[in-house]
Amino acid sequence: MRIGVDAMGGDHAPAVVVQGVIEAVKEFDVNITLFGIQEDIEQEFQKNGFSKDRITIVHAPETIGMHEPATVSIRQKKHSSISVGIDALKNAEVDAFISAGNTGAVVAASTLKLRMLKGVERPAIGIIIPTLKNFSFLIDAGANTEPKPKHLLQSALMAKVYAKEVLGVSSPTTGLLNIGEEAGKGSGFEKEAYKVLEERMPNFIGNVEASEVYTGKSDCIVCDGFVGNVVLKVSEGLLESAGKLMKREIKKSPLAMMGALLMKMSMKKIRKLADYAEYGGAPLLGVNGVVMIGHGRSSPKAIKNAIKATIREIEHDILSAMTKEIEG
Repeated sequence: MRIGVDAMGGDHAPAVVVQGVIEAVKEFDVNITLFGIQEDIEQEFQKNGFSKDRITIVHAPETIGMHEPATVSIRQKKHSSISVGIDALKNAEVDAFISAGNTGAVVAASTLKLRMLKGVERPAIGIIIPTLKNFSFLIDAGANTEPKPKHLLQSALMAKVYAKEVLGVSSPTTGLLNIGEEAGKGSGFEKEAYKVLEERMPNFIGNVEASEVYTGKSDCIVCDGFVGNVVLKVSEGLLESAGKLMKREIKKSPLAMMGALLMKMSMKKIRKLADYAEYGGAPLLGVNGVVMIGHGRSSPKAIKNAIKATIREIEHDILSAMTKEIEG
């Protein structure tokens, strides 16, 4: 098994990417191909004193910045780490590709070069959300901001397969993210999507309100990419702000500081549940290839866990399973 990794993707690349890859090859039986500026990557290996065992470097002299326009960058920068990496996946030189770089560029390159799975018209990004029960899998977190109801059905079917095959949920339930529980809630789009999901989706439980996202009401939660990305960003911001507010208030009182010490282990467990690094990355589903998108602020731990999650996708032959589900 060989996994391609964008060495130049992320706010602290290539340093954290190389560190994460080193941790991964120590822990997993996997070969890695790094795509990026070879000299910069080699320097990071020298700093870490690692011999590059089971790691190959493919020189890609161009990089795509986080704020560069996605489609234009892919067309103009044919030698970027993202473009070269996706080309390698298309040509079966690697079994999967991971990038913590420009999300739009990864989605655009994957869609243009890999094309879509049979029966799927639009890609979708899935994210794991910690809940009171365990976790939920939300789709779409930003790939398709203006879908049609049939696209939500396709996303729901892919999410069901991912939850079952990769996350180990035996019989996943599916809910539609909406502004109320009743079937008639939402705009015309949500109402039509509800009908389509109710007719075609096994274990469809109806609408899920935003206040229920973290309760574990549904194993899979479906929404358009605009709403899903807002949920993702609001959640990240809320968790960060809540943590800072808690630290600020604790420091104001010696009694609170004592209480915090007593709760240290419990708080550590909660932080671990909410830490995106634990889940590694977000799978880009629907394209004809295994692609994982990492957080721009990915740590070495996040890169390692993204590789771990990608290995699971490959081992469970997720592409074949999704094609079978959608065609069936």
